[in-house]
Amino acid sequence: MTDMSNFESLTIFYPMWNEEDTIERAVKAAFEAGDALIAEGEISRYDVLIINDASTDRTPEIADALAASDQRVSVVHHPTNRKLGGSLKSGFANATGELILYTDADLPFDMAETIKAVRLLRIYQADIVSAYRFDRTGEGARRLVYSYAYNHLIQTVFGLRLRDMNFAFKLMRRSVFEHVELKSEGSFIDVELLARAQRLGFSIVQFGVDYFPRTRGISTLSSNSVIMKMLREMSGLRSELKSLTPLPAEVLRPWEFGTGSDS
Repeated sequence: MTDMSNFESLTIFYPMWNEEDTIERAVKAAFEAGDALIAEGEISRYDVLIINDASTDRTPEIADALAASDQRVSVVHHPTNRKLGGSLKSGFANATGELILYTDADLPFDMAETIKAVRLLRIYQADIVSAYRFDRTGEGARRLVYSYAYNHLIQTVFGLRLRDMNFAFKLMRRSVFEHVELKSEGSFIDVELLARAQRLGFSIVQFGVDYFPRTRGISTLSSNSVIMKMLREMSGLRSELKSLTPLPAEVLRPWEFGTGSDS
């Protein structure tokens, strides 16, 4: 029987550091989302990738047990802690799906939203779908102020007309990484991905989701050291982007030139 799915495969990956309390729930949610996407005819298959960023709790042990019990799960272990940027680069490098979704192990949104994200990517022939949070009041006033100032600064510096750029819900075509090389080691990597992709001419769409603040584990964002590192990386990226030029239309939209197909 011919497979009529819109996309061949999806990799859902989670960067994890000390997520022993959330890892099993996260993998189960990924299975539910993947099964629903298959039932909808959006994908033919999926896999779940765990990036263990040198965790010091039981995360490595649980991750290996999950991988041993189900062939859809694989694990990459970092011998030393590489922070969010290093973990995302490992995830993008090891993902095998035609589509790649990354999010956090604490499930900041309902994974059922993945179905909508894939549909939006397909309908609008987008290369990246970036989600934003409808309501962030549960995070507290200080973090809300940080986020507002940061996003406004990014919009001004890079011309990115997007909201909530550091939110951990991004779906993209793996082909994007044939042209985008990420360098950030810290939390700035989300913006770097979006800014490089936009500069090269890739299409980005966004949509809003209900947000569920972290109730387990530890968040490492919003510290002064993290913020200062992000500002340094912002300055470096701004200079580097000036040398990038948009990719040819036949690379960005191969289905229009008979050199590829859009699902």
